[in-house]
Amino acid sequence: MARLCEVTGRRPRSGYNVSHSNRHTKRRFDINLQKKRLQLGGERVEVRLTTRALKTLYRKGYLAIR
Repeated sequence: MARLCEVTGRRPRSGYNVSHSNRHTKRRFDINLQKKRLQLGGERVEVRLTTRALKTLYRKGYLAIR
C-alpha cells in the first residue's frame, strides 16, 4: 500500500543526505502516517492520516479527543 495521506494527499518526498565532506546521497523523507477509525455518516471507516491532518481535524472540531 502506498504511503499516502487519504485526507491531504501528502506523499513521501525525496532529498539528499549531505555528509560533512558535502557528499550527496539520495534519501527519502517519509510522512508520519497513523491509522484512525472515524465515524462518518453512521459507519466507521479506517483511514490513514498524517499527524498534521489529525491535528487539524482535532483543532477544527471534526474529531473528539479520546
